[in-house]
Amino acid sequence: MDAAEKLVALLKARGVTCATAESCTGGGVGAAITGVPGSSEVYLGGVVSYANSVKHGVLGVPQTVLDTVGAVSSESAAAMAAGVRGLVGADVAVSVTGIAGPGGGTAEKPVGLVWFGLATRDGVRAEKAIFRGDRERVRAQAVTHALGMLTVAAMG
Repeated sequence: MDAAEKLVALLKARGVTCATAESCTGGGVGAAITGVPGSSEVYLGGVVSYANSVKHGVLGVPQTVLDTVGAVSSESAAAMAAGVRGLVGADVAVSVTGIAGPGGGTAEKPVGLVWFGLATRDGVRAEKAIFRGDRERVRAQAVTHALGMLTVAAMG
């Protein structure tokens, strides 16, 4: 049983619904979840917010956050998760925003930096990871990490 199958089984057992807001993973988290038969019982939907205009206009990330700390930040990740949770009415929601590469990195925000947001009824938190590898590998690791965050949230 892979991570998505474990997540869907747990969500079903607990009667918990989830949602996703994705940037650098381009819908990979939602695709992993919906690849599991029966996921429609627990996955309400997601938003692929690749452009900052979508992060702001659809998910409600404050423009001041995007202008000051940027899309790849704890603040943006937290707002994305809270935004999609509210938008679709899910119990838990995860967000992913990062720099998958090969370009786009800086000294402060290197290629492989990914911020995750998690929104539950208890509040919102963000965490970061720095993954190694090429674009495909960074994105795959980010999807796995996001599935893990949802799994922990579903247990709690």
